[in-house]
Amino acid sequence: MISGLPMAVPEPGLPARVRIHEVGPRDGLQNEKAIVPVEVKAEFIRRLAAAGLGTVEATSFVHPKWVPQLADAEQLLPLLDGVPARLPVLVPNARGLERARALGAREVAVFGSATESFAKANLNRTVDESLEMFAPVVAGAREAGLAVRGYLSMCFGDPWEGAVPLEQVVRVARRLLDLGCDELSLGDTIGVATPGHVTALLTALNEAGVETGRLAVHFHDTYGQALANTLAALRHGVTTVDASAGGLGGCPYAKSATGNLATEDLVWMLDGLGIDTGVDLGRLTATSVWMAEQLGRPSPSRTVRALSHQEP
Repeated sequence: MISGLPMAVPEPGLPARVRIHEVGPRDGLQNEKAIVPVEVKAEFIRRLAAAGLGTVEATSFVHPKWVPQLADAEQLLPLLDGVPARLPVLVPNARGLERARALGAREVAVFGSATESFAKANLNRTVDESLEMFAPVVAGAREAGLAVRGYLSMCFGDPWEGAVPLEQVVRVARRLLDLGCDELSLGDTIGVATPGHVTALLTALNEAGVETGRLAVHFHDTYGQALANTLAALRHGVTTVDASAGGLGGCPYAKSATGNLATEDLVWMLDGLGIDTGVDLGRLTATSVWMAEQLGRPSPSRTVRALSHQEP
């Protein structure tokens, strides 16, 4: 890295600190065809935490048949004892919650859809049926003292249905929060959002009684809009942003979904805005270079390539 770069030039009205919700080990790896050894996953998480990421989503307790890459959740969590980070896990149903609790998970997440087509493809249920399935999961987690995050996918567009009306997203978002989710992550699953759309949805949610402080954003970079969309969300007051180290990830049930927003690209922008993340960009970049070596291909993150002098 060149000393003094990026130069910090704050923009008035932006948050002083942003919490990055790192999803690389779960969302980033779930679509990899070659199974990544559990020891590599554990080391990936340890390195991410050592780089200053305070929240690292570790894995998912979905049935191994649906996401074979994450079939080793029971083997992975015991390897993470002592990792200095929050380690939320995805739980699709009551059985997943039971498995996660047995291993001492303290934070869980459920994964819903704003559209009927994706609910059917991802959960084999209607939107309403999926919410009914989540209700006892969220209630059981809350009763056990666990924090619960809700993911809402297809908030900005759907590969089968096209444009998704704002009021449709707001309706499902409200219902997820009313179930008892502490936080809701708004997903641009196929990467079609633009900044004005982001602002409009956040405004509509506020008008429906949803506080900005309960919202996070999760952008994919399919059309190169992820950072612009993130900046729009920050200007609206959002302070939690999902990202994936090295830009890993996609969605196994939405073929047009490409990589997540790269954590390094996000940190470069936030550093340049003088926004605190607690993340050491050099250590994070080294971690993504290491993980790319494990996967046998270069990182898609522009910042990783620039800082490690990799060819695209």
